[in-house]
Amino acid sequence: MPGERRVRVAKAGLAAGLAAVGFQIGPAGSWLAPLRPRRLRATGEADSWALTFDDGPDPHGTPAILDALDRLGLPATFFVLGSQVRRDPGLLRETVARGHEIGLHGDGHRYLIARSPRAAHDDLVRGWDSIAEVTGEPPRWWRPPYGVLSGPALVSAARLGLDPVLWSAWGRDWRAEASPMSVLTDVLRAGLPGATVLLHDSDLMGAPGSWRTTLAALPLLAAQAERRDLSARLLSEHTVLSGG
Repeated sequence: MPGERRVRVAKAGLAAGLAAVGFQIGPAGSWLAPLRPRRLRATGEADSWALTFDDGPDPHGTPAILDALDRLGLPATFFVLGSQVRRDPGLLRETVARGHEIGLHGDGHRYLIARSPRAAHDDLVRGWDSIAEVTGEPPRWWRPPYGVLSGPALVSAARLGLDPVLWSAWGRDWRAEASPMSVLTDVLRAGLPGATVLLHDSDLMGAPGSWRTTLAALPLLAAQAERRDLSARLLSEHTVLSGG
């Protein structure tokens, strides 16, 4: 009997351990496009598109991107890092003043599945606080670093009132070999109508100066959207995300 009890305890411990691992890493599977729910893909109506940028604010890339968006008449949602916000709070205020929307990317740019539940929670809270302190408003949207979710981070995001969102098209603009035309091709391959497009206004996690490729790709993307008669919208205006 004592031996049978030890076996039962061991099995229960194993099951609990597997459940904990599943809770930690299970949501990360949504990084793969075929496994991504429609809400996380952030698709909207077929007559619109949403432009988003990650990893800023950056003292070099973000001002150039903001100027280009002004010239092109495009609104965008910027998923910022708290650590970057604290380095240049004025740039975040300028982004908001120009009519753009702010989302949380995290405080630092690290895989959440490699962090403890407490560390993941603290990261989200610190980034959330940094944005709210500078802009006067808490962020609504949250996109995790690398687009990789974790169970504990999702719980923390819900407590902060954050809606998780990934993307439906990306330009892979962070790569050294990327070009304006390759960015355009990658986005169009995924489909522009109704898309939420992921780009970067910073080279923090990309090839040095990669934001310049993004900058040069913006007029190409804008021209394709105009050709398709698509309206550029903030995420908060994207029908599916706002509950439609």
